[in-house]
Amino acid sequence: MTKLINNKSKTFILKAPCNGIVDAVLVKTGDHISVNSTVIMIESMKMHYPVTSEFDAILLSLQVAVGDQVEQGQVLATIELLQSNDAINNKQPDQKPSQNLANPLFQELTERKYQLTDAARAKAMSKRKRLGLQSARENIEALVDSGSFKEYGEFLLAAQRSRHSEQELMEKCPADGLICGTAEINGELFGKQAARSLVMAYDYAVFAGTQGVMSHKKIDRMLALAKQWKIPVVLFAEGGGGRPSDCDFNGVSGLDCMSFVKMASLSGLVPTIGILAGRCFAGNAALLGVCDVIIGCKNSTLGMAGPAMIEGGGLGYFKAEEIGPASVQSRNGVIDILVKDEAEAIEKAKQYLAFFQGDKDSWQVTDQAALNQVLPQNPKSIYPMRSIILTLSDKDSVLELRQDFARGIITCLIRIEGKAFGLIANDPFHLGGAIDAQGADKIARFMQLCDAFNLPMISLCDTPGFMVGPEAEKQASVRHISRIFVTAASIKVPFFTLVLRKGYGLGAQAMSAGSFHASFFTAAWPSGEFAAMGIEGAIKLAYAKQLAEIEKEAERQIYLDQLINTAKAQGRALNVASYMEIDTVIKPDQSRDWILSGLNASGHQSNQQTHQRPCIDSW
Repeated sequence: MTKLINNKSKTFILKAPCNGIVDAVLVKTGDHISVNSTVIMIESMKMHYPVTSEFDAILLSLQVAVGDQVEQGQVLATIELLQSNDAINNKQPDQKPSQNLANPLFQELTERKYQLTDAARAKAMSKRKRLGLQSARENIEALVDSGSFKEYGEFLLAAQRSRHSEQELMEKCPADGLICGTAEINGELFGKQAARSLVMAYDYAVFAGTQGVMSHKKIDRMLALAKQWKIPVVLFAEGGGGRPSDCDFNGVSGLDCMSFVKMASLSGLVPTIGILAGRCFAGNAALLGVCDVIIGCKNSTLGMAGPAMIEGGGLGYFKAEEIGPASVQSRNGVIDILVKDEAEAIEKAKQYLAFFQGDKDSWQVTDQAALNQVLPQNPKSIYPMRSIILTLSDKDSVLELRQDFARGIITCLIRIEGKAFGLIANDPFHLGGAIDAQGADKIARFMQLCDAFNLPMISLCDTPGFMVGPEAEKQASVRHISRIFVTAASIKVPFFTLVLRKGYGLGAQAMSAGSFHASFFTAAWPSGEFAAMGIEGAIKLAYAKQLAEIEKEAERQIYLDQLINTAKAQGRALNVASYMEIDTVIKPDQSRDWILSGLNASGHQSNQQTHQRPCIDSW
């Protein structure tokens, strides 16, 4: 701070810029002082504050010495200007500090960042290519919007410093085998705010993707952020579970680790997507298993224990590929979406996440008149339900979940006029569309998923009811099927039922959220037929005595047919609607219009998650 005290002689004083201690006096009385040179250095709060002259001058006097304590504004020295008076009014501008491109700190940072790249690990990357797999960083780059990934904890090293030098660890275990960060996904469709995501990828090229002490610390940090700020999570889970080689660890079992609880606590709060390629066992599988949806590549294998743990348990030796291959895990319902490779898995992950990011502004639709001709004339003929779903939905919008599991039930995400819906349907190709124990599980969990993330639901009902018989009861049908009713009673999203053909018994009620009056509307196509149970069976039971009294078989059959035809006429959609058991009967090509009108009438807000479930059942 320089202040003029005598304009005639151009004398100035230098003042202290802050409270502190005089750390250095760089000139003595009578010395020449050049413009912007430092005269005195003040130390305050562990920082140096230079006191400089703004002019070319001579030091006239010093009022302080090294070690003196000074206060802000205190006079430190007096100087006399050497330049003309014009120089006071035309001072040289402050010089900008030059950028020191050779700064060793910058160089170190650049070198450390390079060690994290795939280019720095050519040998490991060539092995990945031989296996037909992408690297963890390649997968992240393909998933997120360009330039949006901001990595957390990339300089983390494994807890093995007592075994290896820091340089060795930098080379062996960059990022401790877990790459994490925030990013944007589908930003070009929905905007940056809707696209915000958190991505985590285990790096199989580092200690076989195992979970280390430090990487647990990293994942705990990221999952806490996801929960606090409600950020959707995508997890690449390839890896072998816990890492026994970490030695810098103060503990015994490590079972107080919180990573699995933290991941599970996101269930029902934010969408979580697990992507599976290669081998995934133990801890990695546990994290994957709590994800809302698992997208698995055909070359993958997944299990709660890998070969070493199985052999260690005395259960024999198995190759990794024999333990939970994708073909098995898709049929049993563990894998929700089976894909060819990582590239397709990433595309499906983006498509899945998009259903929870908002409405699309543009869409295309097939001519709905095609629905008027889709059902066969013979009411006992099967037909492709998926073709109806594709026609009803916006073009290229359908994403089916658990296709290979419980094949009598179809569950998928769709769009109608750009708006996202969850859809369930009976598939007549399997058990005539009857609901078995596995089908009930499939419906109940899908209801939870849609309810958790505020997706309205559509049901395409064509079912003869529940699967019955001694074999069905061996599957614990009573409990499994009851899950539909319990779950349906708890959902808050609008539910729209369309009965295409059969609406029989408790199975039809289950397909309509528990009752035809539990849905926001229950509409039937003209082909709809209704009964408390299968009509033929019901007639034979109800009229068993009368039928038995007719001696001639031909006459008995005529009487039976008359009874059945009368019951079928009573169960026709138009007649059932006349009793208000269903709300209306519509032409098939009016289905989209009814769904959209129902959505509007319900007041549903697609981008508001107003109801939070405690969790989504992992099964």
